[in-house]
Amino acid sequence: MAGLINYLQESYNELKNHVTWTPLSEAQRLTVVVIVFTIVFSLAIWGVDTVFSRAIKAYFNLVGA
Repeated sequence: MAGLINYLQESYNELKNHVTWTPLSEAQRLTVVVIVFTIVFSLAIWGVDTVFSRAIKAYFNLVGA
């Protein structure tokens, strides 16, 4: 149990004193970039999926299945 407590204390000390945290304004800006990229990429995947779905439906209508 003492090893776990020591580990937690050292981890806290490392995070508090030795980690360089990204400034809040930059973190917010990067979060917006990720959200915009996610939306754009999702719309692109949806568009490709829609095109392929319609192409497959058209193919099967053409062959009469």
